[in-house]
Amino acid sequence: MNYSIIVVGDEILIGQVQDTNSGFIARQLTPFGWQAVSIRTVADDGQAIFDAIDEGFAHSDVILMTGGLGPTKDDITKPTLCRYFGGELVHDEATARNVEQIVAGRHLKLNDYTRAQAMVPSSCRVIQNQCGTAPLMWFERDGKVLVSMPGVPYETETMLVREVIPQLMEHFHHDVDIEFRHLMVTGIIESALAMTLDEWERRLPQGIHLAYLPQPGIIHLRLTGQAADKQWLTSEMDRLVAELHQILGAHIVCDEDLPLAGIIGNILRHRGLTMSTAESCTGGNIAHEITAIAGSSDYFVGGVVSYHRDVKEKQLGVSASDIDTYGVVSKTVAEQMATGVCRLLGTDCAVATTGVAGPGGGTPDTPVGTVWMAARCGDRMVSQCKHIPGHRQRVIARATNDALLLLLSILQ
Repeated sequence: MNYSIIVVGDEILIGQVQDTNSGFIARQLTPFGWQAVSIRTVADDGQAIFDAIDEGFAHSDVILMTGGLGPTKDDITKPTLCRYFGGELVHDEATARNVEQIVAGRHLKLNDYTRAQAMVPSSCRVIQNQCGTAPLMWFERDGKVLVSMPGVPYETETMLVREVIPQLMEHFHHDVDIEFRHLMVTGIIESALAMTLDEWERRLPQGIHLAYLPQPGIIHLRLTGQAADKQWLTSEMDRLVAELHQILGAHIVCDEDLPLAGIIGNILRHRGLTMSTAESCTGGNIAHEITAIAGSSDYFVGGVVSYHRDVKEKQLGVSASDIDTYGVVSKTVAEQMATGVCRLLGTDCAVATTGVAGPGGGTPDTPVGTVWMAARCGDRMVSQCKHIPGHRQRVIARATNDALLLLLSILQ
């Protein structure tokens, strides 16, 4: 099934707000075999929205629209949908009750603008928003469907999973089985990986294909298969994954669709180990990635953001003379940071980073993008220096992944 996404909002077009809804929608629908044919962002302009709907229906059976459903006068999506699908704005009593309950639950006072959220096109079927005051609206024309959802990410994400996807699956039922396999690969660049797998990909059976999803320091391989014969499909997918393991060997670090922090967390939990972080140039980003995983309190104790030299010395026990001799961005400092945070927080494992994220602060000996990182687990210690190109955010993101990969190398 093909679908299009339309994102409505001037704030998206001018860069004031980042669109996260499109990515979330695509990630949720891909496992069902649905293909996104277009993602279009349009202004809060009636004609622009109208034209985007026309274009979307020309190439897809479903349009998922987000945004433009607020209570203010600049949100004109509802009148435009009336113009496209017919009907008029009418007061919907069920929506009015839902709006009142949402507002009361937030201990707010209901005003006229919020009360007006109960005005909906007579041509739609309302899906009550369990998270906010803007109702979701389901439209049908010539066998095709448009679902209009609020632009607030939490509301869209929750309602998409709870209501919209189940209703779409029921409406567009099909008998083709879909299966996915995921492998996380490291230690090889994308072009080299593609060359390695070129002949293997040429022999893939019809209905099965491989996608490359690169991230800093790691490549996610997703094998997707569609077939009417479920037993055959499962057997083929298992066979192909086994072949990938034979070809790529130690480059494969995981057979699950997990972030690095999740892979490490599963290993730590299984082995009953704890970990901590000591970060300088990554500024707590490694700790953020770890704690973004639900249940990370089972193994993550805490971290120290030792941005200043004094914190490295006084809290982590890094030798002042070693800093003077080797520099704050050095192997010995990174290793002492890892050892120091293990001792300070009483953990079995730790990762540490020290470097120059830029854009300033570099020297001829230590240019911007230089990062020393260390990982410790028990008596084992590994460290490495990376020279990461790009802007500050990229250096931090790549150093975060590389430091986690360093710990993973010990754990595995």
